Amino acid sequence: MDASSQTVAFANVTATLLAWYDCHARVLPWRSPPGAPPPDPYRVWLSEVMLQQTTVAAVIPYFERFTARWPTVAALASADEADVMAAWAGLGYYSRARNLVAAARVVGALGAFPRTEAELRALPGLGAYTAAAVAAIAFGEPAAVLDANVERVAARLYAVAAPLPGARTLLRRHVADLTPADRPGDFAQAMMDLGSAICTPRAPKCLLCPLAAPCAARAAGEQERYPVKAPKRIRPERRGTAWWLTRGDSVLLVTRPPRGLLGGMRALPDDGWSARADGTGQPPAAARWRDAGSVSHGFTHFDLVLAVRTADGIADPPAGEWWPIARLAEAGLPTLFARAAQRALAESGQP
Repeated sequence: MDASSQTVAFANVTATLLAWYDCHARVLPWRSPPGAPPPDPYRVWLSEVMLQQTTVAAVIPYFERFTARWPTVAALASADEADVMAAWAGLGYYSRARNLVAAARVVGALGAFPRTEAELRALPGLGAYTAAAVAAIAFGEPAAVLDANVERVAARLYAVAAPLPGARTLLRRHVADLTPADRPGDFAQAMMDLGSAICTPRAPKCLLCPLAAPCAARAAGEQERYPVKAPKRIRPERRGTAWWLTRGDSVLLVTRPPRGLLGGMRALPDDGWSARADGTGQPPAAARWRDAGSVSHGFTHFDLVLAVRTADGIADPPAGEWWPIARLAEAGLPTLFARAAQRALAESGQP
């Protein structure tokens, strides 16, 4: 495709994509239908925070439970942070939940959500992507929304050869050029849906793509080359131990420090492992500790192998709360410690 014909093709991208979206938009509990008045900004914001590093399928049940319990930003602002953290358990990246409560309280003090991308950026936990998404979808601001799906569509459309993450500035400019003053929220969601359903990381469905004609990557037959990614760094592996300490029908749980990995969450006692160092292996009390195997878990910057040790009836246990084992699912343990608990229960012969 020569430069002049490509310019003509790109001039039709926005209208073509919106027409496709009008027919193929996903039905999601936080969305308004194409062309409808914008949804509640609280629901947009909450969904976008939940969707970071998490799939739509995983988020939907969390979103529905969350909004049933805290249906408005005012309700969330008055919530106990520990309750929010427990409701978040399993979604990961727990700083998002703490920031949700903090941001809700700021919005409550302001009396309403900020309406512009710049003002939204000032709320706790709202980065460039989330602020742009809320501004575009909830308030109709023509902000350039750039998530992983949109990055992939734009990188292929323009055959951007620079690797991520450095290419994001250029990709954001391209998306900004395409974003219309009218229906910017629908356009952002159309790009997301296109990346999710059609312009997939592998085996993209180019024959079904409304943007196949102007796509530079398709013209070169190199769709799967884009987006170009920098070589992955080798992640360190850390090792630690979790201690399953029972007394009768209860297990000892602790609350982790408010800041840091899994901050503010209930958990099993551990030996102080972190992203920077292995745990000490030192148990919290003298006992006849039994080996219950181990679990593995991937964090953003490191992998963890967590050994599980069990004991019961210790005379001088550490501080914590004794939680009924039969109600352990209600404790809101993060995934890592929920899996460690499963290992301990299996070792003891319990389901």
